[in-house]
Amino acid sequence: MKTPLGIIEGFFGRPWSWEARTKLVSLLARHGYSFYLYAPKADAYLRRRWNELHPAETADTLRRFSRHCQNQGMRFGVGLSPFETYRNFDAAARRALTEKLASLDSMGIDDLAILFDDMRGDTPDLAQRQLEIIDWIRHRSGARLRVCPTYYSDDPVLDRVFGQRPVDYLETLGESLADDVDIFWTGEEVCAKEVSPGHLRQVAALLKRKPLLWDNYPVNDGPRMSQHLHLRGFTGRRADIGEHLAGHAINPALQPTLSCIPALTLAASYREPDNYSYMAAFRKAAREVAGEGLARLIEEDIMALQDIGLDKLGERETRLRRHYGEHPHPAAQEIMAWLDGYYRITDEAVQTQ
Repeated sequence: MKTPLGIIEGFFGRPWSWEARTKLVSLLARHGYSFYLYAPKADAYLRRRWNELHPAETADTLRRFSRHCQNQGMRFGVGLSPFETYRNFDAAARRALTEKLASLDSMGIDDLAILFDDMRGDTPDLAQRQLEIIDWIRHRSGARLRVCPTYYSDDPVLDRVFGQRPVDYLETLGESLADDVDIFWTGEEVCAKEVSPGHLRQVAALLKRKPLLWDNYPVNDGPRMSQHLHLRGFTGRRADIGEHLAGHAINPALQPTLSCIPALTLAASYREPDNYSYMAAFRKAAREVAGEGLARLIEEDIMALQDIGLDKLGERETRLRRHYGEHPHPAAQEIMAWLDGYYRITDEAVQTQ
């Protein structure tokens, strides 16, 4: 598979269990996925409390998980958000970052993503400030660097939420970043319905490199999206976009087992581009992930699970609970937890993570 495929655990909401992560990596590695980026918004030590070290127990668990990824043939990375440090990258921030980088390197990371997303960006010299931080990190970490800009899409929603993007922000980043630093991009929208070669060629010219696609499907971490389970196979991503990408990474759903279903269809779309059929790929992936009987139920219920929304299920909820309530498989248990509101995301959760 020519296009490197990866997972970015970068969502808001409840973090996955380490057992779930381990199982997901083992399955996706067999289907050609080659890197995993640990960057959950709920890990405060990577975001709001980035200048503190992970507790010793968590750090040890991350080391073990890193070894598991590498044993499966997958690169392991961490996404660090030095939250709004660009506003005051002073001596105290540099000391804290030095200690943090040493701690992350000790976990055996292959990749380090510096994530400037989901924070204010309406600062005229934003690019220059972020470039200073990236260059400083580049000389102090042994990991391969990847960067998510504050404005990682053409989508004007970013300007409404985080402030108007500075003029020539992306051009300045692209011109000044070292050639071996990847830049994440989500597409024409934050949650792109389609990713086209024409758009990617324009972005590559802007960034002076092929973008690393941060694909926001099947993620469902917002107050609106957590109402739905994104299970159908990938569409709107023809395999020929691969030649315009440094890699294709998906942001999975809050449900780790169910996330594997669409994840396997993406691998299939690259592996067999001329024969890819998104529903046929869905059926095959669902059988592999959930087994024959449960896969049939999920397909039967796909409209209720993905399209209607949790709060609008009405009488359909009774049928769903009957289908999955007594089933021991983790996929069924995730559907039941979704029905119970376990994965519901509030505005407060987004604003505080």
